Amino acid sequence: MAGKSKNAIAQYIWSDAIPAPIVLITGAEGFLADRATQRLRESLKVADPSLEVSDLDASSYVSGELLTLASPSLFGEPRLIRVSNVEKCNDEFLQEMLDYVTSPDSDTTVILRHAGGVRGKKLLDTLRSGSGGAVEVVCAELKSDNEKFDFAAAEFRLAGRKIAPSALRALVQAFSGSGSELANACQQLIADAEGDITDRTVEDYYGGRVEATAFKVVDSAVAGRMGDALVTLRHALQSGADPVPIVATFAAKLRLMAKLFGERRSSGELAGALGAAPWQIDRARKDLQGWTEYGLGRAIEVVAETDANVKGASRDPIYALERMVNVVASYGRR
Repeated sequence: MAGKSKNAIAQYIWSDAIPAPIVLITGAEGFLADRATQRLRESLKVADPSLEVSDLDASSYVSGELLTLASPSLFGEPRLIRVSNVEKCNDEFLQEMLDYVTSPDSDTTVILRHAGGVRGKKLLDTLRSGSGGAVEVVCAELKSDNEKFDFAAAEFRLAGRKIAPSALRALVQAFSGSGSELANACQQLIADAEGDITDRTVEDYYGGRVEATAFKVVDSAVAGRMGDALVTLRHALQSGADPVPIVATFAAKLRLMAKLFGERRSSGELAGALGAAPWQIDRARKDLQGWTEYGLGRAIEVVAETDANVKGASRDPIYALERMVNVVASYGRR
């Protein structure tokens, strides 16, 4: 479905990508861009199995390559030209692509992958003005937990599979660091798991990953379960977990709790304002039991100190992490 845009051309999300003479794929989320490209290729292949597919690298482009590949073949097969690294394009590509936009070949689809940055801006502005019959596929990075939750939910919905909300949350939390890993995990469950997907299903497939995730450490700590938090932390570190995102997870959770302290509005009302999903707000409110405003402030200060320590300010980042867990699990009283 086309999204709202100030541009003169239609914009789509990856799953709605449609062929056009020129398809501009933008955004930092590479695995979504790959999916959009694959979707376009499959659509063109279904329309005509004789489709010729070619690849160009805009950063090492040699003059004349585009026109050669876009020229009509002897038997008139349709052509798909996939162009990577447009954000690093050389001057030869930029000029020839700008010339091509004025009169694109009717039997050729050119996919331009631009991951971000100012290089090639003239080309992007030209395409977005409506030249060349282009459309844009936006593959923005999945940043917030809410975005990742919605993405994962859509994966199962599109596949016609049912997954329990709690199982979906566990899956998103276990793979929160990488959109591509989350997508792969969803696809593995869709392909391999039988029946409805439950908490037990996720545990069977990704138990080690789920148990060692930073979210498990945080959940135990903010609930005052110091022993559980320290054991899970050590297991996570032994499994190769990076201390920096662990601290970042603590910081995000405590900041959300601080914003909710004394807040009486419903989770639905607060979701947009706080950039968190309603279930995250409900969980954070539950976690506030036993906390005081002073304790939250103290815990947030220690988390900030720990962040500096694990980034090089301390010779013993593991000690700093364990101290942070002790303070948080004591509700900021230590």
